[in-house]
Amino acid sequence: MRPATRATRPSRVRRAGPLALGLAAVLLLAACGTESADRSADAGAPTAPGNPTPVEVDGVTLTRVQTEPETAEPVRVEFEIANRGPEAMTYTVAFEVRTASGEVLATPEKIVEAVPAGRTVPDQADVADPMAGGRAAQVQIGEVRSVPADEVPSMGGPCPPAGVRLYADEGNAAMGLRVVGLHLENCGTEVHRLEGYPRLQLLDEDHGEITGVRIHRGGAAIASGTGADGPPRPLALQPGERASTQLVWRNTVEAGEPVDVPYVRVWARPDAAPVTVTPELDLGTTGELGVGAWQKSG
Repeated sequence: MRPATRATRPSRVRRAGPLALGLAAVLLLAACGTESADRSADAGAPTAPGNPTPVEVDGVTLTRVQTEPETAEPVRVEFEIANRGPEAMTYTVAFEVRTASGEVLATPEKIVEAVPAGRTVPDQADVADPMAGGRAAQVQIGEVRSVPADEVPSMGGPCPPAGVRLYADEGNAAMGLRVVGLHLENCGTEVHRLEGYPRLQLLDEDHGEITGVRIHRGGAAIASGTGADGPPRPLALQPGERASTQLVWRNTVEAGEPVDVPYVRVWARPDAAPVTVTPELDLGTTGELGVGAWQKSG
């Protein structure tokens, strides 16, 4: 287990503007046309003029940027994902489309499912911004998140083998108070029973456990009126019914090291398979997180 680590990236919960630059590789584009994709056979690096210099961000490397011939605006990127871990991972790669002066115009995302352990896979993403108005000039990797392929949250599509979908919403933030909802839907054919509080494990950017954060049952220890204070009660969710709960915290920063928690592994009940969500908990220096009991929702 790892001690609490200092915040290094912006929180999606409080992201009202562009993603931060961080370690992103700014890729200057050629004046017009589509860049060549020639690469060195030995180094695997692009060599043609105008192609990006490969810079890896959390296992993701941009290898080619295609531009619109008439305007030289970026329309598509090609990239590689290197999964050096011991299990298959599903990646969410967020790109930033910027002007030459650095203004963020768009933040398109691409989800790449189930990249096998020890493999490097190529992919591509459309980054054209119809509202750019001739201003788009750069593309960079803004943020990379990865979760085990068998712990991916589900909001729709085929029902998972467990018979339930579990995911986190985008959350709300006001005056330093943060609230993120956890939602569970019985998409199976049998009654799904819940009682009490979900079990949580807080993980850092390297997927190591973060210790030193006190997890309260109920939100009252953090703030009142968040919806996380209802008493625990047995729930019997019929097929199609839903339940929800809330994660509550403050991002107050005082003395000490601020803590950022990009990943939270969630067990809906003790015998459930875990699901890893990315609520981006910016806990500041508070060292506290509240979690409500499961409540039936509409």
